[in-house]
Amino acid sequence: MEALWAEGAKVQAYDPEAMNEAQTIFGQRDDLMLCGTKEAALRGADALLIATEWKNFRAPSFELIREQLSTPVVFDGRNLYDPAVVARHGLTYVSIGRKAA
Repeated sequence: MEALWAEGAKVQAYDPEAMNEAQTIFGQRDDLMLCGTKEAALRGADALLIATEWKNFRAPSFELIREQLSTPVVFDGRNLYDPAVVARHGLTYVSIGRKAA
Protein backbone atom coordinates (compact mmCIF):
# COMPACT_ATOMS: atom_id res chain seq x y z
CA MET A 1 0.00 0.00 0.00
CA GLU A 2 2.95 2.29 0.59
CA ALA A 3 3.70 2.35 -3.16
CA LEU A 4 0.08 3.23 -3.92
CA TRP A 5 0.11 6.03 -1.36
CA ALA A 6 3.38 7.36 -2.79
CA GLU A 7 1.53 7.81 -6.09
CA GLY A 8 -1.35 9.64 -4.40
CA ALA A 9 -3.82 6.77 -4.19
CA LYS A 10 -6.52 6.44 -1.57
CA VAL A 11 -7.00 2.83 -0.46
CA GLN A 12 -10.24 1.16 0.61
CA ALA A 13 -9.28 -2.22 2.05
CA TYR A 14 -10.97 -5.33 3.36
CA ASP A 15 -9.42 -8.56 4.63
CA PRO A 16 -11.56 -10.87 6.76
CA GLU A 17 -8.59 -11.84 8.94
CA ALA A 18 -6.26 -8.83 9.01
CA MET A 19 -8.32 -5.73 9.75
CA ASN A 20 -7.14 -5.32 13.35
CA GLU A 21 -3.53 -5.88 12.31
CA ALA A 22 -3.86 -3.35 9.49
CA GLN A 23 -5.25 -0.78 11.93
CA THR A 24 -2.30 -1.42 14.26
CA ILE A 25 0.29 -1.17 11.48
CA PHE A 26 -1.10 1.81 9.55
CA GLY A 27 -3.11 3.65 12.19
CA GLN A 28 -5.50 6.43 11.22
CA ARG A 29 -4.75 7.88 7.77
CA ASP A 30 -6.72 10.12 5.43
CA ASP A 31 -5.71 7.89 2.50
CA LEU A 32 -6.83 4.59 4.06
CA MET A 33 -10.34 3.39 4.77
CA LEU A 34 -10.60 -0.04 6.38
CA CYS A 35 -13.98 -1.41 5.34
CA GLY A 36 -16.20 -3.85 7.22
CA THR A 37 -17.17 -5.88 4.14
CA LYS A 38 -15.72 -6.71 0.75
CA GLU A 39 -18.71 -4.98 -0.85
CA ALA A 40 -18.06 -1.76 1.08
CA ALA A 41 -14.46 -1.75 -0.16
CA LEU A 42 -15.71 -1.73 -3.77
CA ARG A 43 -18.00 1.30 -3.52
CA GLY A 44 -16.66 4.06 -5.73
CA ALA A 45 -13.23 2.45 -6.08
CA ASP A 46 -11.28 2.98 -9.30
CA ALA A 47 -10.11 -0.65 -9.42
CA LEU A 48 -10.10 -3.89 -7.46
CA LEU A 49 -6.76 -5.36 -6.39
CA ILE A 50 -6.84 -8.88 -5.00
CA ALA A 51 -3.90 -9.60 -2.73
CA THR A 52 -5.27 -12.48 -0.66
CA GLU A 53 -7.02 -15.73 -1.47
CA TRP A 54 -9.49 -16.20 1.36
CA LYS A 55 -12.37 -18.53 0.53
CA ASN A 56 -14.96 -15.74 0.59
CA PHE A 57 -13.21 -14.08 -2.39
CA ARG A 58 -13.32 -17.17 -4.61
CA ALA A 59 -16.89 -16.93 -5.95
CA PRO A 60 -17.66 -13.22 -6.29
CA SER A 61 -20.55 -11.49 -7.97
CA PHE A 62 -18.76 -10.09 -11.00
CA GLU A 63 -21.89 -8.09 -11.79
CA LEU A 64 -21.67 -6.35 -8.41
CA ILE A 65 -17.96 -5.69 -8.90
CA ARG A 66 -18.62 -4.13 -12.32
CA GLU A 67 -21.48 -2.00 -10.96
CA GLN A 68 -19.54 -0.70 -7.95
CA LEU A 69 -16.20 0.16 -9.56
CA SER A 70 -15.83 3.52 -11.28
CA THR A 71 -13.48 1.78 -13.76
CA PRO A 72 -14.28 -1.91 -14.33
CA VAL A 73 -10.79 -3.33 -13.86
CA VAL A 74 -9.56 -6.15 -11.62
CA PHE A 75 -5.88 -6.75 -10.79
CA ASP A 76 -5.61 -10.29 -9.44
CA GLY A 77 -2.38 -11.02 -7.58
CA ARG A 78 -3.60 -14.49 -6.57
CA ASN A 79 -4.96 -15.71 -9.94
CA LEU A 80 -8.28 -16.70 -8.42
CA TYR A 81 -10.41 -16.34 -11.52
CA ASP A 82 -10.64 -17.60 -15.08
CA PRO A 83 -9.83 -14.60 -17.30
CA ALA A 84 -12.50 -15.57 -19.85
CA VAL A 85 -15.22 -15.70 -17.18
CA VAL A 86 -14.27 -12.28 -15.83
CA ALA A 87 -14.17 -10.79 -19.33
CA ARG A 88 -17.69 -12.12 -20.06
CA HIS A 89 -18.90 -9.95 -17.18
CA GLY A 90 -17.54 -6.78 -18.78
CA LEU A 91 -14.46 -6.40 -16.59
CA THR A 92 -10.88 -5.84 -17.66
CA TYR A 93 -8.87 -8.54 -15.89
CA VAL A 94 -5.15 -8.35 -15.20
CA SER A 95 -3.90 -11.67 -13.87
CA ILE A 96 -0.56 -10.86 -12.24
CA GLY A 97 2.10 -13.51 -12.80
CA ARG A 98 0.02 -15.80 -15.02
CA LYS A 99 1.27 -16.47 -18.53
CA ALA A 100 -1.00 -15.20 -21.30
CA ALA A 101 -2.97 -17.89 -23.11
